[in-house]
Amino acid sequence: MLFNSHIFIFLFLPVTLTCFFLLARLGPQVARYWLLAASLIFYGWWSIPFLGLLIAWMGVNYLIGNQIAKLHAEKGPDVSRIWAVGGITANLLALGYYKYATFFAGTVTALTGIEFAMGAVILPLAISFHTFQQIAYLADLQRGQNPKYSLSDYMLFVSFFPQLIAGPIVHHYELVPQFKDSNTFKFQDDRFAEGIAYFVIGLVKKLALADPLSGLAAPLFAAATGSPPGFGEAWFAAVAFALGLYFDFSAYSDMAIGLARMFGVRLPYNFNSPYKSTSIIEFWRRWHMTLSRFLRDYLYIPLGGNRKGPTRRSVNLFATMLLGGLWHGASWTFVVWGGLHGLYLLINHAWNGFTARRATAGRPVSLGPALSQVLTLLAVVFAWTFFAAPDFASALSVVEGMLGLNGMLRPETAELLSQTVFVAGPAHVMQQSGLSVFLTQIGKFAVFFAALAVVLFLPNSQEVIDRKRSDDDPSPVLSRIRFAPGVAAGLAAGSMFLFSLTLMSDVREFVYFQF
Repeated sequence: MLFNSHIFIFLFLPVTLTCFFLLARLGPQVARYWLLAASLIFYGWWSIPFLGLLIAWMGVNYLIGNQIAKLHAEKGPDVSRIWAVGGITANLLALGYYKYATFFAGTVTALTGIEFAMGAVILPLAISFHTFQQIAYLADLQRGQNPKYSLSDYMLFVSFFPQLIAGPIVHHYELVPQFKDSNTFKFQDDRFAEGIAYFVIGLVKKLALADPLSGLAAPLFAAATGSPPGFGEAWFAAVAFALGLYFDFSAYSDMAIGLARMFGVRLPYNFNSPYKSTSIIEFWRRWHMTLSRFLRDYLYIPLGGNRKGPTRRSVNLFATMLLGGLWHGASWTFVVWGGLHGLYLLINHAWNGFTARRATAGRPVSLGPALSQVLTLLAVVFAWTFFAAPDFASALSVVEGMLGLNGMLRPETAELLSQTVFVAGPAHVMQQSGLSVFLTQIGKFAVFFAALAVVLFLPNSQEVIDRKRSDDDPSPVLSRIRFAPGVAAGLAAGSMFLFSLTLMSDVREFVYFQF
């Protein structure tokens, strides 16, 4: 069931909300059971067999967690570590089978010629996200936390439907205490209004920006090997993909935050205007923030972090980004994408060390915020090429275009541009292609430039709704764009929602569903 589908918006959500607050009058526990049941129905709508797998997965991790907590309290961390390592390994093996078995088998076949007889492995929905949440839970118990949750508490933490499919990746201590708070079960107008605002903003992002942008980028990447793009087309497609991916995933995160807020629950932010970053280090503090937090706390720091010298820090950082890339998808293109960001981070740290030494010597050097932002954005967009391409051949073809090795434009594009601007004029081209096709293409280009302006100059959703300002991004526009529950906000949200409904004829999945 998709957040941007009619059945979710007009049936599942209103029924779930209404019953939640009505049942809360009978007691919080009744409402919690209802929310758990609704979350399982939400997941089971996609696949009943994989719902059974999810329930079994949660049950096993809950039992392992109880054993870790018990042994840690009674016999110390050394004894409980066996169960923690075993539980985390079991989670990784299950994730590896469903997500990477075919990938690794294909890699071994390519390297050795040995073929494996493997049937198709269907990737369970949300497996990457709920596995990371459960691994974090087991690791926290091994570190000495012992929250003593009931089975239903734990299952609701993992399966809470707003964040189940594609995050944010939430910690148990962020979510479960809110389900224990009696205030969560009281309907509050302002909190509900904030939730609607987040949800509608996310819906508009998905339907009006993300989906049209994907229509601009995908065809070029798909045809890159047969029709190599020129410099202008390659960069245009890469930027369109970068914008489309951001609006697609941030739309889901906004909708998740909004849905949870309607139920009185606060989820952590996942994006903070990442394309305004002035360094790669800052980019990863702003992009997919809950994944960055997980990789830092449960991979980078356990590997040693920066505690064992600069060389070991570099190795740990690079390894973390490689694994982070592989988490996104079972393909070497994702590994290369992660490796590029690992390299970027190493260069960023080296540059910071250089500027610190220069400052100490009384000879400070700085690129300035504007140039730093441009260089960061160019590096990020270049790396997205490997994320967007269906295979290495396509990625390399686009990279060649970005480097100018295929000329400025493909011949057919240059001819069309020449005809439109210098020879026949737009009216003739419109006659040849048809009015609807011509206007659709013009609309997509308008969306491209509008999206670019939004990410570079406007405040993000949490700045507008929660007035959450970043110390390093004061956003002067923020003072003029603020959400306040009332008639004006209600009319604006209603208008945006009605506009979104006109775009819901072609419902598309969110990009991160495949991860």
